Amino acid sequence: MRTKQQIIEQLLDPGVIAVVRAKRADQVVPLAEALVAGGVIAVEITMTTPNAIAAIREVSAKLGGRALIGVGTVLDEATCRAALEAGAQFVVSPISRRELVPIAQKAGKPIMLGAYTPTEAQLAHEAGADFIKIFPADSLGPNYIKALRAPLPHLRIVPTGGVDLKTIGDFFKAGSVAVGAGSSLISKNVLEKDDWATLTRVASEFAKTARSARGT
Repeated sequence: MRTKQQIIEQLLDPGVIAVVRAKRADQVVPLAEALVAGGVIAVEITMTTPNAIAAIREVSAKLGGRALIGVGTVLDEATCRAALEAGAQFVVSPISRRELVPIAQKAGKPIMLGAYTPTEAQLAHEAGADFIKIFPADSLGPNYIKALRAPLPHLRIVPTGGVDLKTIGDFFKAGSVAVGAGSSLISKNVLEKDDWATLTRVASEFAKTARSARGT
């Protein structure tokens, strides 16, 4: 079993967290396999995926040794507990739901709370969040991350939204410790066609670009 520190280290290498909003639960395992084959091992199964908890349980059992399976779009405590019991290794919320922090801490898993403003980000940090998810980041961009970290350099920022192969380098250079990538990584076309070969190729490009930007 991974320690919390080991999970954090794997989230940061290469620092790309795949945000999975699958159309069907049976897509999750092959989708995760395709991501891992491309070098993206952090897989966030959002609660908008049909039968998400069951999908997390299945993919954790099959790929838990090679992938880092987490849960996303967590809005309440019951969902958080259920996902952790199903095998989720990290928890992500798009909002600053502080009540989730002690649940994740008790389970020994890292948690990422959502924020948009400097005040929200700092309060999420003070609540015990291991990472701050800046969301939606598409309208803010890398310059916002840089400006945010100037007075708040202790924050471990993970922007989600607006992250693609063109912007990922700038987000890392601005001080992000990782990025969340959704449709730019797992496209609508890939999901509609179950095109896992394309997903592996794109995942490989994301992992390579992230490592290059971080100098690793």
